[in-house]
Amino acid sequence: MILPDAFIARPFAHRALHDLASGRPENSIEAISAAIGAGYGIEIDLQLSADGVPVVFHDYDLARLTGQSGPVAQRRAADLAAIRLSGGQSGIPSLPDVLDHVGGRVPLLIEVKDQDGAMGPDVGRLERAAAQLLSAYSGPVAVMSFNPHSVAVLAEFLPQVPRGIVTESYSAESTPTLPGPVRDRLREIPDYDRVGARFISHEAADLGRPRVAELKQAGAAILCWTVRSPEAEARARKVADQVTFEGYLA
Repeated sequence: MILPDAFIARPFAHRALHDLASGRPENSIEAISAAIGAGYGIEIDLQLSADGVPVVFHDYDLARLTGQSGPVAQRRAADLAAIRLSGGQSGIPSLPDVLDHVGGRVPLLIEVKDQDGAMGPDVGRLERAAAQLLSAYSGPVAVMSFNPHSVAVLAEFLPQVPRGIVTESYSAESTPTLPGPVRDRLREIPDYDRVGARFISHEAADLGRPRVAELKQAGAAILCWTVRSPEAEARARKVADQVTFEGYLA
């Protein structure tokens, strides 16, 4: 399975086309609508609610993005939907809400957030719940995660959907909660073939890593995150097949 051309043809708006000054918080329905209107692909994040519903939200805690605090995983989906995202008018959307709203009009690049806490094997509930919903979705969609164990579960339950690994430099500064041996292992992207990945989404500032060039030479699609200026985009495109961007219009 190769990554469909739809995922190379257009840039991806990081957490949708968010802009707080315009009333569009990240991962909000407002930001998703704006990305559709501009013709961009949409990158979103998934967390799991207390009642087992995938919700579109980046953080594990509510504090940064809402007026409330506490883990997302301890709230039911209906309760999360009632929590207004700061700077916007709508609540935290569920994955079913987003799939209905997008309706296949633009590609969706979905990051499944690590639920283990240390990139380990204690995953599965979020992946299975997302797979059940995505298996009935007819629009262009690809799934990815930093945690290779998560990607392996997605391969089992959603084999028809392209999958990738989100990758980075894994410096001590960027991932302080991960043990050094885990960082050292993940940095070299050793699980790419094992999980049947077809792409990576790599840290833009680290695209010069030899392993990225090796994977590209072997046929992997190279996406990248997160580009924040036209100048950074031009640099990234020397290696990357497509960019994920925010803060300007790619």
